[in-house]
Amino acid sequence: MNQPSPEPVGKGVSAESEVVDLCRDLIRIDTSNYGNNEGPGERAAAEYVAEKLAEVGLEPEIFESSPGRASTVARIAGEDRSRPALLIHGHTDVVPANAADWTHDPFSGEIADGCVWGRGAVDMKDMDAMTLAVVRDRLRSGRKPPRDVVLAFLADEEAGGVYGAKHLVENHRDLFEGVTEAIGEVGGFSFTVNENLRLYLVETAQKGMHWMRLTVDGTAGHGSMTNTDNAITELCEAVGRLGRHKFPVRVTKTVRSFLDELSDALGTELDPEDMEETLAKLGGIAKIIGATLQNTAAPTQLGAGYKVNVIPGQATAHVDGRFLPGHEEEFLADLDRVLGPRVQREDVHADIALETSFDGALVDAMQTSLKAEDPAARAVPYMLSGGTDAKSFDALGIRCFGFAPLKLPPELDFAGMFHGVDERVPVDGLKFGARVLDRFLDQC
Repeated sequence: MNQPSPEPVGKGVSAESEVVDLCRDLIRIDTSNYGNNEGPGERAAAEYVAEKLAEVGLEPEIFESSPGRASTVARIAGEDRSRPALLIHGHTDVVPANAADWTHDPFSGEIADGCVWGRGAVDMKDMDAMTLAVVRDRLRSGRKPPRDVVLAFLADEEAGGVYGAKHLVENHRDLFEGVTEAIGEVGGFSFTVNENLRLYLVETAQKGMHWMRLTVDGTAGHGSMTNTDNAITELCEAVGRLGRHKFPVRVTKTVRSFLDELSDALGTELDPEDMEETLAKLGGIAKIIGATLQNTAAPTQLGAGYKVNVIPGQATAHVDGRFLPGHEEEFLADLDRVLGPRVQREDVHADIALETSFDGALVDAMQTSLKAEDPAARAVPYMLSGGTDAKSFDALGIRCFGFAPLKLPPELDFAGMFHGVDERVPVDGLKFGARVLDRFLDQC
């Protein structure tokens, strides 16, 4: 006699009801990435994700590029397998957090004041949780996407993706066979203009990066003696010049489109050369938008010496440099001019800038899915001041967007949540994102 098929695990559980618990679980798995292949790694998170996907019938694979540095990939068969596939990617690693600085323990996943608190709450275990919740719900209820969807939960994004996306692209590119478009982090979040209009910023561009080590060689000697060739003095003066330098405003295609949309929303003409007053109106997204108007170079580390009475023969600094699409050569030339001939500059990590147009069926699906859940929504393109794993997938010819939908309260300092203290995501925002992502997959 035929036996009935076992019911899928969690049958009757919706994406909206599950997304918060999934986010909390992921936050509780410490995946701190200290760079230089240091930290606990992502293996535990990769296994958690794989288990959740396997429970609903997928066959996920875990790829470990170095001990503990693990990514999980799975493919969902779509209704029309002749169509190009869509990639949904997220990273499971996070930047470190010092619990003593936080209101709530950064690895507790605590719910307080209507938010889920913890490291990774917005960067980007929220999107990982939304993706898991929606996929699990759709597979439990037998709802296939219109085309194949590849899911990638990746290691090492916070250190440039060498052990995650880059490893997979270079060594397992067959996983992304047929993929032409992708969505990932830092896009689809709201900026409230008024009660009748919310702009949802969809990332269509991102700055390139040059993480650099600066070195100055000088003459070592006794700290009590006069020394006109002090490496620390020379380096500090150069770093000071760089830190105060204002790079020229350069308006790219994406930034021009965003400013036009913002100008229309605010009912005022915007001058890219004089954005101080406008940025003051943008609240939590001002830091992101302000950095997309020009190249930037932020000194982040200094190092020299080993004893108080010894002048060292060498001093070093690290700089986080970001350049606009199409302006890399100008950026490097400006750097060398500002730093001067005594400073040696070398890349620690470098990667490309990206820019795509804000059009096509996938963009239409983003717009309609947002509008269906928020009648005040208007999707607009913007440039991310940082970088994501999209840089790696661009090498495969994949057109990448940032679309991790969140409806945010106007008072939340969203940009400040990224790598900041007291990172948190609204519970209602997670549920909203799950609903939007589900609608999006119906139309993708």
